[in-house]
Amino acid sequence: MTTSTTRPPAPPTDTVAVTVPDAGRRRPSRRHGSRWVALGFAAPLIAYLLVFYAFPLVRSIDLSVHDYTIRAFVQGDAEFVGFENYVEIFRSGLFPLALWNTALFVVVSLVFQYALGLALAVFFRANFPLSSVLRGLFLVPWLLPLIVSASTWAWMLNSDSGIVNSVLGAFGVGQINWLTSPDTAMVSVIIANIWLGIPFNLVILYAGLQNIPADVYEAASLDGAGAWRQFWSITFPLLRPVSAITLLLGLVYTLKVVDIIWIMTAGGPANATTTLAIWSYREAFGTGQPDLSPAAAVGNVLIVIALIFGFFYLRIQRRQESS
Repeated sequence: MTTSTTRPPAPPTDTVAVTVPDAGRRRPSRRHGSRWVALGFAAPLIAYLLVFYAFPLVRSIDLSVHDYTIRAFVQGDAEFVGFENYVEIFRSGLFPLALWNTALFVVVSLVFQYALGLALAVFFRANFPLSSVLRGLFLVPWLLPLIVSASTWAWMLNSDSGIVNSVLGAFGVGQINWLTSPDTAMVSVIIANIWLGIPFNLVILYAGLQNIPADVYEAASLDGAGAWRQFWSITFPLLRPVSAITLLLGLVYTLKVVDIIWIMTAGGPANATTTLAIWSYREAFGTGQPDLSPAAAVGNVLIVIALIFGFFYLRIQRRQESS
């Protein structure tokens, strides 16, 4: 019995040339396409920045270097005055007072908002019953409309029928003119602004605390570090990046606060609560004939101040990244 074995056919001796496309020639087209895709995704953001940031900024600069009146707005022939509006506000006797009130309002508000927000964030870091409910209740001031919050504080600090004076009177303290006295008006608006800013600091700092590993605290406790030592050696240093952005955002927000002060005191009494933002708003929309050009100049000064602190923050961040 014979068996036949079938051998596989031998490969052909002639070779077929296969053309491999040059990868280097196709890369530019892919890169070109990816750039268009990236531009397409960035287009909505660019359009948003141009419409809501670039155009108002250019318009504000245009207002500040022209002498705009109601007639000039209608006819479109405002006179170009250069930096006269800036010179006028810098020479005004109200400028030093408004600048001092702005610095006082911003610094005191930021210090207390950050300190109280950090204390509450550390307190809520320890899980206990109803901690999430209490943390949510602290967000109520942040969620309320500002006009409601300001009106509530104005009612509470009313000299005649306010609940604050009623409580203080029960302890033998005489009547305090919170909103009508130049000595206490700034204190009143600062207290209201601190109450409004604590929830923001609480949320941001509490989120930053969640990123600190619990093992670090356990190791520190094994080494004999107490609560205060852990706070100053672990919590506070590791929260520096979060603290920096929290303070920067709080600074930018507090610089432009108008509604709280305007509803409670309207910048008075005797300009005791007139900040740069209130001055700008009063020039543009206050009683009497609106004077938009000086108002725009004051607003641009506020923008420059905010930009200075923004660049200062970026410089600190670069130093921390390089170190």
